[in-house]
Amino acid sequence: MKKYEVMYILNPSLDQDAIAKEVASINAIFTSNDSKVLELKEMGLKELAYEIEKNRKGYYVWALVEANNTALNEFDRIAGYDEKVLRHIVVKYEA
Repeated sequence: MKKYEVMYILNPSLDQDAIAKEVASINAIFTSNDSKVLELKEMGLKELAYEIEKNRKGYYVWALVEANNTALNEFDRIAGYDEKVLRHIVVKYEA
């Protein structure tokens, strides 16, 4: 399996419990599809470069994952319609 960097921005109106639940839910997408989350960094609340869905801030989360295509497609599908995720991106990891 290849390694990928995954970054997503969560809605800033979520409380800490909701953020923890959402991060765990997204991690579960990878682990339930025979993939691994190697590193996880919650970068916290940061100012956005531009307004997204009337939000000026977002809660940034970065992860290094070792994933197969099924897990990546499932993450992309779920993050695309989840209202708690403002933006997401997956990039192949170059060590």
